Amino acid sequence: MLLVYVQKITPRNRYVFKTIFKSYLSVDYTLTSDIEKFKEWDRPKFSYLSRPIGDEFNFTSAGLLEQVGIAEQSLPSKLYLNTPTIFPVRSDTLPFDVFAATFYMLSRYEEYLPHMRDQYDRFMAKDSLAAKEGFLQVAVVDRWMILLKGVLQKQFSELKFPERKYDYIPTLDIDNAYAFKHKGLLRTIGSLGKTLLTFDFSKLGSQCQVLFGVKKDPFDTYDYQLALQRKFNYKAIYFILIGDYGLNDKNLSFENRYFKSLIKSISDYAYLGIHPSFGSNKQLSKLQVEINRLKDIIKTDVKRSRQHFLKLSLPETYRNLLEADIEEDYTMGFASELGFRAGTCTPYPFYDLDGEVECKLTVFPFHVMEATLKYYLNLSPEQAISQSKQIIDEVKAVEGTFISLWHNESLSNEGEWMGWRTVYEKVVEYAISMKDGRP
Repeated sequence: MLLVYVQKITPRNRYVFKTIFKSYLSVDYTLTSDIEKFKEWDRPKFSYLSRPIGDEFNFTSAGLLEQVGIAEQSLPSKLYLNTPTIFPVRSDTLPFDVFAATFYMLSRYEEYLPHMRDQYDRFMAKDSLAAKEGFLQVAVVDRWMILLKGVLQKQFSELKFPERKYDYIPTLDIDNAYAFKHKGLLRTIGSLGKTLLTFDFSKLGSQCQVLFGVKKDPFDTYDYQLALQRKFNYKAIYFILIGDYGLNDKNLSFENRYFKSLIKSISDYAYLGIHPSFGSNKQLSKLQVEINRLKDIIKTDVKRSRQHFLKLSLPETYRNLLEADIEEDYTMGFASELGFRAGTCTPYPFYDLDGEVECKLTVFPFHVMEATLKYYLNLSPEQAISQSKQIIDEVKAVEGTFISLWHNESLSNEGEWMGWRTVYEKVVEYAISMKDGRP
């Protein structure tokens, strides 16, 4: 048991110590502001103060966890043992406030500050501290935990830290179940007419072949996905878009019997979650309707989610998910860049910075999306494989959890996605091989 002394227990320091010692280091601890208890404690202990009380072991506080409210922070990034750090302090223990730094990254503090947003009303990767300081592809929080663990082990040899184990979670978003099939008469006629107006006769021929049953729908890659899961022995998570038709929401109707059959089929071999529509992002009532639709189809509770278009606004998006009884969210990542939006590859509890409260929602950050590789970074399939492996290597180095994001249409191996099925296979194979420690 480790005792941590703080001058005052606040929601922030209660959250960050709990997250660090439970989610990352798996060490029993007690947080106290009782000075007499601290002085009498004869087992491992340290203080977290701006300056030590006496000659006790101390981590220097930069003050962020004692603050109330949200304000611009001075955040020079400095390297310490080849690891980027923020919140520098004068200390012989660590030259930065590891607790404040962790809180800043996990709470997504910077996303509560005034900032520009992109065309889809999203916080942009280029505006993040990690991108500006060049450590977006580094799992800094996990690396800070390694530094913290080393310091504590050196000071308290009796402390035992369980070994962390790397894990891999493949995820797929079903934004559009089929390219041409089962769309209904009006949508099918409209699609054919649009194709004719663009004189894209190759696409028109493909559409007709699919509609007449001569060719398989290019987005119908579900048999391939199942075969891959069986080959590599893993179970993926599918996020299903089941909202009303709209400008940015174009999946089949939840009443479509073919769509229902597909969802039930996927639920037989994978985990399912809701993919809240673009239209429901700021409307709790719509979100609840969509969750209930999915629940009615699969006949079980829906506890996982990922926002369509990765549209995440803090804290509103997560507050709505909590109201809808969602327990896990997989939206934490950037559309335009690979890497670690929250600086971590470890699932962690959401902290509502506006409300200053820890919430019962676990954030599962993802790290690689195929649309990022192709559309935002304009990489070739070979380059995409290489860069994905670099991210996986970083996750493995800290024994974290790697999460990939793919879509059913990108596995078609047709048109613009020709050659990208190989990318998926190589990423999955490499990520899974790391579970055995074999690159």
